[in-house]
Amino acid sequence: MTRRTNAKIAGVTFLVYIAATIASMVLFSRATSGEGVAAQLAGIAQHATDVRLTIVFGLLGNFCALVLAVTLYAITREQDPDLAMLALTCRVAEGIAGMDVSKTVGLLWLATATDATALDAGATSALGAFFLKMETSFTASAAFFALGSTLFSWLLLRGRMIPVALAWLGVLASILPVVCFPLQLAGLLGGPVTSFMWYPVLLFEVALALWLIIKGAAAPAPRQPA
Repeated sequence: MTRRTNAKIAGVTFLVYIAATIASMVLFSRATSGEGVAAQLAGIAQHATDVRLTIVFGLLGNFCALVLAVTLYAITREQDPDLAMLALTCRVAEGIAGMDVSKTVGLLWLATATDATALDAGATSALGAFFLKMETSFTASAAFFALGSTLFSWLLLRGRMIPVALAWLGVLASILPVVCFPLQLAGLLGGPVTSFMWYPVLLFEVALALWLIIKGAAAPAPRQPA
């Protein structure tokens, strides 16, 4: 495919990925809006169709990650093939890691099971708390996304393939989760910060998507001789 085609596909895929992710988050939040594990499981049972849709939107987002890995690699490989390959690997790992839907399927089973396989109240509460915690905690998929986004943004900046200000926004916005994730795992960071750190990434990806669709990605700037 041509450079222009890859840019357009990447831009559209960014928007689809963002829409699928937001839709998945909204639907899951509505289903689990109750207070306490029992209320949240009851909400999941009441909104079982919404929760199933979150799985579909999640898988769509994972496929988008794979498409972005290929198209962004095609755009940036002339600048630095090794870094571009590492970034591609991160985005592929993001898509594959995110395809594990066992937590959501487990929550659906706990919330809706009525046959002999259903667990007692204590086991249901314990497993429900575990699955709900896993759904809202740090994930390997998010870590691979942040690192891959940082690398691709850096390559776009080095090659002057998009406006410099937009590229710098991508580098700084993407590296923020890379720095925050170890702190979060160490228990040194929590609360609203772990959600707010994604807002600059959202702003960057929307702006980048529109730029790639409308303007495309310029060829890498010639390297200066040593």
